[in-house]
Amino acid sequence: MMSSVQILVISDNIDICRMIRKSLESDRCKVICVSSPTEVLQLLHRGLTVSFLVIHAAKNSPKESLFAPSLLEHLDSEKICILSEVGDTSWKAHAAQWHIHKVLTMPLTRHDFEIVTAQPHFDKALSPSPMVTPSSKVPHYHMEELDDNRFFMAASPIMMQLYRDIRVLAPVDIPVLILGESGVGKEIVAMLLHKYHANSEKKLLNINCAALPNELLESELFGYEAGAFTGATRSKPGMFELANKGTLLLDEIGEMSPQMQAKLLHVLQDGSFCRLGARSSSRVDVRILAATNINMQDAIAERRFREDLYYRLNTLTITVPPLRERRQEIPLLMGQMFHRGALELGRLFIPSDRIMEAAQEYHWPGNLRELRNFVTRTLILQDEESAYNDLRAKTCARVASPAEDASTPLATIKPPAAVGMKGAVNEVKNEAEIRMLQSALSATGWNRRRAAQNLNISYRTLLYKIQQHRLSA
Repeated sequence: MMSSVQILVISDNIDICRMIRKSLESDRCKVICVSSPTEVLQLLHRGLTVSFLVIHAAKNSPKESLFAPSLLEHLDSEKICILSEVGDTSWKAHAAQWHIHKVLTMPLTRHDFEIVTAQPHFDKALSPSPMVTPSSKVPHYHMEELDDNRFFMAASPIMMQLYRDIRVLAPVDIPVLILGESGVGKEIVAMLLHKYHANSEKKLLNINCAALPNELLESELFGYEAGAFTGATRSKPGMFELANKGTLLLDEIGEMSPQMQAKLLHVLQDGSFCRLGARSSSRVDVRILAATNINMQDAIAERRFREDLYYRLNTLTITVPPLRERRQEIPLLMGQMFHRGALELGRLFIPSDRIMEAAQEYHWPGNLRELRNFVTRTLILQDEESAYNDLRAKTCARVASPAEDASTPLATIKPPAAVGMKGAVNEVKNEAEIRMLQSALSATGWNRRRAAQNLNISYRTLLYKIQQHRLSA
């Protein structure tokens, strides 16, 4: 029978010890936490066999206080690993002095340990990691770090092509229209377009056109002079001025009013605008990115969006695919989100194989936003059974109601008689819209503001849709 593996951890941080235990401890692998190298030496002198030693290096902690050179007399340096905090690179030099080549950085994942532990008995003692890794499932992938702990990942052919398109379009100084369902990561695409633009050192500003009423949106975009309206005690620059020489993302541009669309078109045509209350115009050089989740052709046909503005914006268009069209990326995305969430929340959760499989089977109508919410909720609750049952229940509910699936083949949709193709399309569209509205309102107990946020539409639009379809609680 194989002897158990003893992992010794030097850390006075209870959360770190708990995370390592949850990640690595099993029937044949015991994790022991101590607070100093002295305690390690005491255990070694008492005859404890140590297979691996992890030294947690907190920020600004004295190097000598966490590592006693005498440890190397009892342990091979290959069996020692230093765990440093995010952004702390100072430990690499110190570790090299002690001939320790294994330095990990928080947040901690089980896969990190599997990379650095090469001893055969260690690998056998640990059961295979449930965390799906890029090398085990997807041989080729690309991941790129962005600001605010955001990242871009491409592993499927469709996302690899999207990344190539971004790199081609990014340097071109003309507007780009980013299309895609709610939550697919349109803002991430905008960040990449700005990153590889010639003026990437300048600002990338983002304004949500659906979150502000018409008058406030105008003042936010163009600014105002002192005395332009009641309460305007001093002048204020708008987004266009603040983003001069940089990039401005107009998110949810499909919700912009026709009056604002006309003013925006004027700015795009000649680069000039007037602050509210100003007597002279200003000129700016801003790269415009626009994003929306609405069907632009329908919006133009219904006169909700100006056709001339659309053609001004869609010289270059990028369509971000929904998560259901790139399911092979779900384990990778979940792995990254659990990895980063462990650092932010101080709670570790290693998803099992069945959760990964259930996640790949689920439709994810909310795309990356819904996936991120699922990961955050699972990290907080630490309840694997509940997380798995939640995914399975939603998957079964969608299978039972296939009409709600946006990927349902058109051949299965039966148009009403004698209404024509256009009428049939409108009928199907209205039915799908009503189902989405009813589902969102029911889920929030008819809290309309929360329902509007979940649907990623403005509160005013939701009220209009409720009245249009005559919905009631």
